[in-house]
Amino acid sequence: MIPPGAHVHVSGVGGVGMNAIAQLLAADGCRVTGSDRFLDQGTRLPVFDALEALGVVLVPQDGRALTPETAALVLSTAVEADNPERLRARELDIPERHRAEILAHFAARGPQTAIAGTSGKTTCTGWLGVVLEQGGLDPNVVNGGGILNWKTPAAPGNVRLGQPESPWIIEVDESDKSLLRFYPDTALITSITADHHSLTDTIALFRQFALQVKHHLVCGPGVRQHLQNLPGLTAALHDTGAPLPTHLPGAHNGLNAAAVARLAELAGVPDAQQHLTAFRGVERRLECCTPSGHTPRVYDDYAHNPEKIAAAIRALQAPGGRLTVLWRPHGFAPLRQNFDALAAAFADTLRPEDQAWILPVFYAGGNAPKGIEGADLARAIQDRGANATALNDYPETLALAPDQTLLVMGARDPRLPQFAREVASTFS
Repeated sequence: MIPPGAHVHVSGVGGVGMNAIAQLLAADGCRVTGSDRFLDQGTRLPVFDALEALGVVLVPQDGRALTPETAALVLSTAVEADNPERLRARELDIPERHRAEILAHFAARGPQTAIAGTSGKTTCTGWLGVVLEQGGLDPNVVNGGGILNWKTPAAPGNVRLGQPESPWIIEVDESDKSLLRFYPDTALITSITADHHSLTDTIALFRQFALQVKHHLVCGPGVRQHLQNLPGLTAALHDTGAPLPTHLPGAHNGLNAAAVARLAELAGVPDAQQHLTAFRGVERRLECCTPSGHTPRVYDDYAHNPEKIAAAIRALQAPGGRLTVLWRPHGFAPLRQNFDALAAAFADTLRPEDQAWILPVFYAGGNAPKGIEGADLARAIQDRGANATALNDYPETLALAPDQTLLVMGARDPRLPQFAREVASTFS
């Protein structure tokens, strides 16, 4: 598709999906440049240093990086039509390539396992990659979060490269429907709930994806019922089985462990369960920022939809302790679409001794219509009988008792993980 040595420009290269594509292209011998609005705003994300160490050249997002010799502009669905780089690409007749198109090209080099679902896919992708690595299969892994086993100052940890013909374990995305670009040999659908789309549309999307799986489709709890009476489904259906005991917090990780073990067995690792504990977790998935033995505990989590929020809260509700949750909505449209379900997720899981702090909606630019805000959600949670407070900004000071746990949650905003670590450092 893109020959080694060709110039490729990656727009929005700071994003976890986009920086993975930049890593793949750079490893394949392409000359890669990348731009990001955070870089233009003066926000130096940690991933930028790692990308530069891998040979990616970072440039302003103004279109000047594109030249008549540029082979492709790689972007995601989030890049607006009037972005200067898209305008420049049209002017120079440079083809646009969606990130999923590039990933599908790479993943076709070997046996392909695609991990899909509205919750749990990032953890399952990384976990399966580590288990296959432990089982000697030398997998290629492309994930939506940095795997702690592989993350270093010089490597984001969301990409592991083995031999090209080795198994490819990839996370595929339903939010922009780009999972339909993949025709995997084996797939997992972890769960099907309303998130980026209505439940009806989400079910239809995953039913179409199921038809594209060639050999084996593993179904998480409740998934199989949505695939009934699906003409043309040729993949053998497998249930994940009963939850497995795991070293990771949360009942949901027992289900993830069962899914990973089933997939690993299908990939040829018969003793998969003995390798499960080798997995150290994924960044921002109930990641503990406080050193072992220190209190209060501070956790960082990517949870942004109702199902993930409820699971994260339940995982950290220790008997006799109090939980404080600081959450930031990651966009106006997701908050508006899931408003009632989000309010219920907080109100139905928070105990009387727990509390939620809701920040304003994160806005990074673009044309999204505004309107509903974090303060509206805080009031809705209060109306349902739970403790919730609207914040105008991150707290400048934070006092936590030893029996308290702070859970910092949300997507997109790079300040969230920074804040969690700043708070944790004050108690270390």
